[in-house]
Amino acid sequence: MIFPPFHIPKEIRRIAVRLREAGKDTYVVGGALRDHFLGRSHGNDIDLASSAEPGTIMGLFPRVVPTGIKHGTVTILAGPYQVEVTTLRKEEGYSDGRRPDRVEYVDDIVEDLGRRDFTMNAMAYEIISGRFYDPFQGREDIRKRLIRCVGDPSLRFAEDGLRPLRAVRFASQLGFSIEAGTLAAIPAAKQVFEKVSPERMREEFLKILLSPSPSSGLRLLEDTGLLSILLPELAPARGCLQKGLHKFDVLDHLYFSADASPPEAALRLAALFHDAGKPEAKAEGPDGTPTFHGHETISSRIAKAAMKRLRFPNDLIDEVGHLISQHMFNYDETWTDAAVRRLVSRVGRPALPGLLALRRADAAATLGTSPDPRSTESLESRISEVLGRDSALGLKDLAVDGDDLAELGIARGPAMGRILKELLETVLDDPEQNTRDRLLDIAAKVRAKHGA
Repeated sequence: MIFPPFHIPKEIRRIAVRLREAGKDTYVVGGALRDHFLGRSHGNDIDLASSAEPGTIMGLFPRVVPTGIKHGTVTILAGPYQVEVTTLRKEEGYSDGRRPDRVEYVDDIVEDLGRRDFTMNAMAYEIISGRFYDPFQGREDIRKRLIRCVGDPSLRFAEDGLRPLRAVRFASQLGFSIEAGTLAAIPAAKQVFEKVSPERMREEFLKILLSPSPSSGLRLLEDTGLLSILLPELAPARGCLQKGLHKFDVLDHLYFSADASPPEAALRLAALFHDAGKPEAKAEGPDGTPTFHGHETISSRIAKAAMKRLRFPNDLIDEVGHLISQHMFNYDETWTDAAVRRLVSRVGRPALPGLLALRRADAAATLGTSPDPRSTESLESRISEVLGRDSALGLKDLAVDGDDLAELGIARGPAMGRILKELLETVLDDPEQNTRDRLLDIAAKVRAKHGA
């Protein structure tokens, strides 16, 4: 088979030469080879397989980390590269639905490739000879844009519960289809999928969400039953109809909102969950149409609980929850400057770009159109005007602080906090009130009135 030119960095070629001198073969495997046939850059991520056992490798190279030595994997530090090298092996038993119970080293690259998940990941390129191995027609499946398991898909999925989710992830990232037999085997693998750790689920799910068209992956997750395990919180949104211009039920609206959102983790997550609370908030209005009052608060709670379960970082959980909680506002050009200042104060300057992006995605997903930057231009212009006037938009912008109030005899604690918030409300209404003397005078009057 003709193999198109594949650049091997000199540091990695030196590894192969040193192993050949020791009588061992070395192969490029995995993602780098797959990406080569996809015409995509693999960067510095090149994984190797070798007939050399870990002890031999550690004796041949000065800088080796035993990253997964129990299962035959070490990492060679070579210049800018951290090269993962795994000994050719076959595996038996997967009682935990993730790792093999028994590993046996082999000399045959084809036998090693037979244990891998998908045909496009079961190819090998021997570095010294330049020979290409493709026993399961992975290159042809790449040409057909097809995700296909190596051998029996039910066996492959039973070996590692993450593989069904990886199949969906690859399909979503690459725009591929999942081969019929492989797709049909996913629902039956749900029991082993449930054994997967939240962290591993999270990483694959996030790659789906950041793919070019997350709705395609999300729909595959729903159709195969994986979504009910991964994000059961979204199930009530299916069939929950909306009012007005909404063309889709809540779940499809959320899918399309993710599509219309910029490919950033916080924004895609906020888009996916921003209306997740609508089924819980749904009520019948006076004219018989559904209402969803307060759904943004419920949606924020749902998103934060789901993300916490999947072990997302706390700062990302807070960011997503905040965006969702603030996404319901009805701006029009009759808003006063004070109303704009209150929005900026409530949302916070750092979150404003994300909130506006979420609003554009929400609007686009109402009818399934592309996001229109013009939809928020008027509000963005007003916000720019407000920010350009050096207005006080938060407690830290006030001309007084807690020390100033303490000098008035106001005790630190909840009462002082309430007074500071009241001063901020005053300044949001009228920025000219933001002087030390004026705010101290107002604080003294509030204290006298409430006995703070």
